[in-house]
Amino acid sequence: MQDVFPIKRVDHLELYVGNAKQAAAYYTRTLGFAPRGYRGLETGTRDAVSYLLDQGQVRLIVTGALTPDHAVARFVFEHGDGVGVVALEVPNAVRAFEAATAGGATAALEPTEEHDRGGTFRSAAIRGYGDVLIKFVERSQYGGAFAPGFEPYGSSPAAPSGLLAIDHIVGNVELGGMDRWVKFFADTMGFTELVHFDDKKITTEYSALMSKVVQDGTGRVKFPINEPATGRRKSQIQEYLDYNHGPGVQHVAFATEDIVKTVSALRARGLEFLRVPSTYYEDLERRVGRIDEPVDQLAELGILADRDDEGYLLQIFSEPVVDRPTLFFEVIERHGSRGFGEGNFKSLFEAIEREQARRGNLV
Repeated sequence: MQDVFPIKRVDHLELYVGNAKQAAAYYTRTLGFAPRGYRGLETGTRDAVSYLLDQGQVRLIVTGALTPDHAVARFVFEHGDGVGVVALEVPNAVRAFEAATAGGATAALEPTEEHDRGGTFRSAAIRGYGDVLIKFVERSQYGGAFAPGFEPYGSSPAAPSGLLAIDHIVGNVELGGMDRWVKFFADTMGFTELVHFDDKKITTEYSALMSKVVQDGTGRVKFPINEPATGRRKSQIQEYLDYNHGPGVQHVAFATEDIVKTVSALRARGLEFLRVPSTYYEDLERRVGRIDEPVDQLAELGILADRDDEGYLLQIFSEPVVDRPTLFFEVIERHGSRGFGEGNFKSLFEAIEREQARRGNLV
């Protein structure tokens, strides 16, 4: 299968939050993003405020509503702080929108043109799982810093933590919804299934889930999609669905070239990560083969390792970064591997279950 239309990359993620100023400060201070732009009352936007943050090739927009009837306010009331928009850069936003809607997508934002000194900025959006929008952004005739309406913001020098790009974006959907959303991405954008994990591979003593990963033709844009599976107790996916009040983005994986340095910096800034038992690191290289990083450093930081036919990867997962047990982040360093850490699933999920039990939700 070929892409229905070309996709250049993930252009940005927009987080809908209850207090944009405070959330932007958190992502700047704790994750090492740099403030680059602002849109709000002072720039002529009357109903919402947005902060543009970046690090490496990652761009985040943190948006809060200024009126109670704004779509962002409704999103936050229903789901809490979370990813409201996944924006994809495309060569032609109108054609992408028309192709996606012809394939069955529901329109969320008709093709729109905006103009300023930087040129013409085009965008459109369709509805994804839950209340998440998938936005198509065209920059071919726009040379401004980001988009019309934003003004430069932030004078302090960036202090990055080493996050370079978005590796993948994981969505959680309801029981029975995974295959429907795999078909949605295939029909509307031509994505293909990269890998499938069933509840026999992703299981612990208490819970299980199923997952399929879809990607575009270039392999640069990957969307793993999870659904809960029947278990003795509530799975992490069901906990997410309960507190998010439906499907949504569960976590975003950021790529780095030096995970030891990056995780050390993030820990020093206050980001909390899941921990696995120290026994995980016993005979680690016997299980996954030779790796370049010292095992004692991985153990000290709680970094996991896995290998497939193409190489190995290192990964770690944060605690939820919002009040509800919903959105969290992953940091991943790839050495040839195109996998998602299948060998770590059991250890990781047992760590998540320990946190569920601490919250009183492993029932």
